[in-house]
Parts: sequence; structure tokens; C-alpha cells
Amino acid sequence: MEKDGTSLAAFSTDASCGPTETAATLIEDVRRGLVRDPAAARAAAVRLVTLLTLSGAAEGTRGGLAPWQKRRVDRHLRRSLHRPLRLEELAEQAALSVSHFARAFKDSFGTTPHSYITGLRLQRAQRLMLTTGEPLSQIALACGLANQAHLSKLFRRWFGETPSAWRRRNLTAQAVTPTTVSSPRTPS
Repeated sequence: MEKDGTSLAAFSTDASCGPTETAATLIEDVRRGLVRDPAAARAAAVRLVTLLTLSGAAEGTRGGLAPWQKRRVDRHLRRSLHRPLRLEELAEQAALSVSHFARAFKDSFGTTPHSYITGLRLQRAQRLMLTTGEPLSQIALACGLANQAHLSKLFRRWFGETPSAWRRRNLTAQAVTPTTVSSPRTPS
């Protein structure tokens, strides 16, 4: 995933691409961005090219987590986002040593466990911002983040805008047309 631009794409848990955006969603982002924000459209187009390039290269790779391990770890992560997660705990879910798990996780999901967890937490925060009236401080805690400042710092790094600005923009846009939750990008 690229650092620049904001996307309105959802995570895909497809075995070949891990926590990446779907091609159809990225195409929609490009189309929508051409009208609203050409810079965001360009960023979505770059992510689309990256997705298509990486998905072809990943098909011939070996290693990584077995499908049952990947499902089990992902399910555990999604259930436990509200609290601190340790690498040892995740490795235990896959019945692997910590070092082997970290390498296999990156091979399977395309990113480090820390980055993947951060992306899931931000995705949950976005969903809560759109579906509840909770203050950002409560949303941050519900997503396993230390406080509102932590949420704001990560959100700005991944999406290029503050959570309150994103919430305002998307609640306004949602009143006009339904939108999907943005997929976080990996900061560089």
C-alpha cells in the first residue's frame, strides 16, 4: 500500500494479497477521485498498479503461514484489537516460534504484524466514527490505542488528515451517498 492519498477501500483477506485493497475498490477510488481530488485519484492508481504487480509475483512464492494458521491469527487479531497484543501471543496461535512466526506472517500478509494490527485498529476506528456518536477518545480506547492523541497521530500518518476532519467529511458524504471505510496505507 502506498503512503500518499486517501482511499475509500476495504481490506481484503484474500490469501494471495493479505491486507490489501481490492482492485475493484481502487478503480472506483480512481473514478471518484478524478472528480473530487486528482491527487487522491493518482495515489489510488499507483496503489492499483502496485496491487496488480504484487499479486502476480506472490502467486509463485512458498513459505508463510498455512491457511488454517492465517485464518486463526487473523480471527484472533480482530477479536483482540481492544487490548494490547504481543507477538508471543500471536505466534502461539499459529504454534510457531516468535521469529519464525514474524517471517511467516510477513510472507502471508505482506506486512509486519505491527503494521497489520495498526491497520486493523484504524479500520475499526473509521467504522466506529461512522456508526457511533462516541467521542474520539472513547473510539481510540475501544480500538486498543493509548488515547485520542495516539489515534490522531496514527490516523494522520496513514490517511493524511485528522480523525475529526475525516469523520466530518465522510459523515457529510454519507448523507449524500454511502461510502466504504478507508483502508489504511502503510506509512514509510
